[in-house]
Amino acid sequence: MNKTFKALVVRKDGLTFVRSIENRNISDLPKGDVLIRVHFSSLNYKDGLSSSGDMTVTRHYPHTPGIDAAGIVESSSDSRFSPGDQVVVISFDLGANTSGGFGQFIRVPANWVMHLPEGLTMRESMIYGTAGYTAGLAVSLLQKQEITPKTGPIIITGASGGVGSVSVSLLSKLGYIVSASSGKKRVKSFLTKVGASEVLGREAVNDESGRALLKETWAGAIDTVGGNTLVTIIKSMKLRGAVVSVGLVSSPSLHTSVFPFILRGISLQGTGAGETTMPKRLEIWSKLAKEWKPKNLEYLAVDSSLEQLNSEIDKILIGGQKGRVVIDMRT
Repeated sequence: MNKTFKALVVRKDGLTFVRSIENRNISDLPKGDVLIRVHFSSLNYKDGLSSSGDMTVTRHYPHTPGIDAAGIVESSSDSRFSPGDQVVVISFDLGANTSGGFGQFIRVPANWVMHLPEGLTMRESMIYGTAGYTAGLAVSLLQKQEITPKTGPIIITGASGGVGSVSVSLLSKLGYIVSASSGKKRVKSFLTKVGASEVLGREAVNDESGRALLKETWAGAIDTVGGNTLVTIIKSMKLRGAVVSVGLVSSPSLHTSVFPFILRGISLQGTGAGETTMPKRLEIWSKLAKEWKPKNLEYLAVDSSLEQLNSEIDKILIGGQKGRVVIDMRT
């Protein structure tokens, strides 16, 4: 097939990386079982890294980023998918080292593809995207640790970002009291609108006293920041509280003592979308589409065209993004 399509392409130019919209040919896509015409994609921090030449994310350039895609099956060699099916692909290697959702077509292995969950439009699936799925994983882990709305308040750090804002929205929908922490200015209205009961500044979760334990404040936490923020939260958990770590935008280091774990019996668990199994994906996505789906899901979305995407990438790289950027790839 020699059909051309538009894509954001990142090329290495000397010591710099340059992004531009180019016409690509379907025949240039990698081999795969399912060819998908992309209708919507979304922007994640990982896409920002790939778009700026981060070799820990993407090894070879030129490259088309985009770890999320929702669209229509164009052709398939796998009997599970037929032309016209509405499907979703998130994470795996899409947009990392496989040509991604910032192109109007992708071709991927069938095991990466799932049918669009009943209860979601393609656009809504990209309001969630990898960030929303990660938030769903984190919420499910809190529930498995028996953290219920009656157990006490939940703290979400990096709350104005993708994973954080979806976490706030999901937990609020489920009846939890949510404290949202963000280092960004002028996000109180946004976070309140998506479900936060209170909005805290970054300093509220950055204890530098050196104490092994702090006042018992939260029953559960979803942390996207890492570093001393995560340490502060661990020291501030209630008896048998649970912390889910999903990010490290501040630091990957963790310098703390065992006292919160021994004296308060708290748990700390990490999670990420990555290589989670398809059965787990289907389980979480079903909940995101049905009983967990917040009425204010639309409040999380910032719409973008492919032509506007470059400026949104610049914004997410400097921490200026809030909520979820959804890219309409149809034009």
